[in-house]
Order: sequence, then C-alpha cells, then structure tokens
Amino acid sequence: MSAREQILGKLRAAPTQSAPRPDLSAHYQRFSPVRNEIDTLRHWARMMRAAKTEIIWVSENNWSQCLVSWVAARRLGTLLLSDTTHGASARAALQEQGVATRLIRFNLPIEACKQELFTQVDASLTSVRCAIAATGTLVLWPDSAEPRSMSLIAPLHLALFDTRTLYPDFYSAMSREHWSERMPSNALLISGPSKTADIQLTLAYGAHGPRELVVFAQLPPHIDANTLEEIRA
Repeated sequence: MSAREQILGKLRAAPTQSAPRPDLSAHYQRFSPVRNEIDTLRHWARMMRAAKTEIIWVSENNWSQCLVSWVAARRLGTLLLSDTTHGASARAALQEQGVATRLIRFNLPIEACKQELFTQVDASLTSVRCAIAATGTLVLWPDSAEPRSMSLIAPLHLALFDTRTLYPDFYSAMSREHWSERMPSNALLISGPSKTADIQLTLAYGAHGPRELVVFAQLPPHIDANTLEEIRA
C-alpha cells in the first residue's frame, strides 16, 4: 500500500465530527440597540425618520380612515391599489368618503398598462411583510397580486405596516419569518425613499424609485396614548 493510500484510508476511517453550530441569534443580540418592544419601536421610527420617511401611527381599526384623511389633505390625483384585502379596504374607504382621487387597480400585466403606470400614477399603496429596527428598514414580499413594481413606479410610496412584525435585527427577521422556506423571486428591503449622491456628492431623491415614503404604522391595541408619546420621543 502506498503512502497516499495509507493517508486516504486513515481519513476515511476517522470518525466524522460536525462543527459546532454558532449561536447567531445571540451574536446579533450582542450588537442590537434595542431590548424591549417600546425601545424597538422608538429606534425603528428614529432610523426611518432620519432617512426622510414620514410615519403615521394608526390602529387596526382606523388605518383606512387615517389613509383617507391623508390622501384628501394631500390632494393626490391618482392612487394605485392592488386587489388584496388591504387594497380593497382602502378603495372602499376612499370611495365611501367621496375622495376625488382617481383610484387605479393593479390587475393587469404591466405590459398592458405600462404607459399609464409610468406617467399617470401619483402614489401607490403596498403592504409590508415585516421590518427591522436596527437599520430602520421595511421588508416587502412581492407576489403576483402586489408585485415589486408597485413600490418602485410611483413617486410616492405609501406602506401599510403591522408593527407586530417588527424585529430587532436582520437575522431575527429572517429566522422568525422563515425566509428559507418560502422566499419570493425577490424581496425588497427599503430604508427610506430612493436616493443617490453619485453626481458631485449631491444627495438627490427619486433617482431609482419613489421620492417620498410614508408609512402607516399599525400599533397593537395595548399601546396607549402615553406609550405612543414615548415612542415618538
């Protein structure tokens, strides 16, 4: 038996040992700037506002009426809505209140309505899968009913976010939302409006997507007015 065969034989006969799996959750928690629910909400809001994002605090029961009031005050010409549950709720509330904004349904292939979408839409409303407090980030989970183009085409992006799906860090969001089991073709991580400083280091908004981002952040029922003031601080 050659030396090579002896070495390979010893390697094959040696017991296999799996490397210890690192505790990634504990690793990220060490660097997390948040420790509890209120702290998490406050930090997320600060990070998003720092990136020129407007946050409107709402509840499960009043978010559609808050949206109606905001759209009416803004006097939007057109609003793009999907045929999802939240899209239908927003459409019904706006029509019931007689808001003059023209409502466009996203129910056709983009090739069939490209001209209208790129030239006539002032704003669009999408849902949010979850969010990340550490970086002030929204996570969108596009599908056929609400594709990624809905959050990219309009100059104003309105996002409906249930804050019960706010996580302290990126790893927590991935693991607790089970990303590895059912990823879409693409996931969107949004930390403020589209912006660039490529030209002479001058910050410009709306370079590759919306110039404005407004988040309707839906708080759980146990958050009262006093606690909300703590979050806003």
